[in-house]
Amino acid sequence: MKIVCLFSDGSCLNNPGAGGWAYILEYKNAVKKSSGGEVMTTNNQMELRAVIEGLKALKEPCEVRLFTDSQYVANAINSWLSGWVKKNFKNVKNIPLWLEYLQISKPHKIKATWVKAHNGHPQNEECDKMARDEALKAKNE
Repeated sequence: MKIVCLFSDGSCLNNPGAGGWAYILEYKNAVKKSSGGEVMTTNNQMELRAVIEGLKALKEPCEVRLFTDSQYVANAINSWLSGWVKKNFKNVKNIPLWLEYLQISKPHKIKATWVKAHNGHPQNEECDKMARDEALKAKNE
């Protein structure tokens, strides 16, 4: 199973408001980047969308080392999600996105690591800029 690194970030202006997401996938010397935006969303939705879109870009089952500055996403993936599923997502927000995550993540082995935002982490900084640019673009649509 290939080991890939997935760096992701989401951005939202006014929260809720215009938002953007971005990811960087790295495998050996190969790098794939993508980003997108939505006119009306939340920061947590964009953080999660970035992870989902990054996973969608994988063409085979992988061991995914996810790096995110979202404690919400990292804690949910590493700890909370199994309990949410058992309780049928009672009192959980963003259920459609979490269901999409569960579906798209099935073939992969994923371990999330939280990184401090705006702390000089090169890929996190790049994702942050990409996501913010997308949010600004969405705001102007």
